[in-house]
Amino acid sequence: MKSINIPLKLINLQDDGFHLLVEIIVFKQKHFAVLDTGASRSVFDKGLIEQHLSETLQVSDEINAATLFTTTTTIQATIPDLKIGSIKIKDYETVAFDLQSVSETYQQFGHPPIMSIIGGDILMQYKAVINYDKLTLKLYR
Repeated sequence: MKSINIPLKLINLQDDGFHLLVEIIVFKQKHFAVLDTGASRSVFDKGLIEQHLSETLQVSDEINAATLFTTTTTIQATIPDLKIGSIKIKDYETVAFDLQSVSETYQQFGHPPIMSIIGGDILMQYKAVINYDKLTLKLYR
């Protein structure tokens, strides 16, 4: 099994503790995602998904992801290409939430906007190992 080391960015959100960010590429653009080992699935920002996939969206009133964020409406979509380091995920089935308020909080503290939360589904599939000392995310193909 080949492993890939991906650099992480550690940010301090005042009294909210530390968050780890990882750079992802989606829709051929670089974005930052929060690594969230407590989230059962990865989610993406609703605005980002609507901007690129408006013709193929499905709206659902069920909550399909257990994350820090609650919502009454989720959008289901398929992202054609998701890249984390050199790991390429094709046709990733996802749900989208409005992450605008989260992103704004990050930006208030001088951090980059957040377009995604990488959760347990991807972390488990690629046998993720997080090294806080070296600030790396190791994924296995």
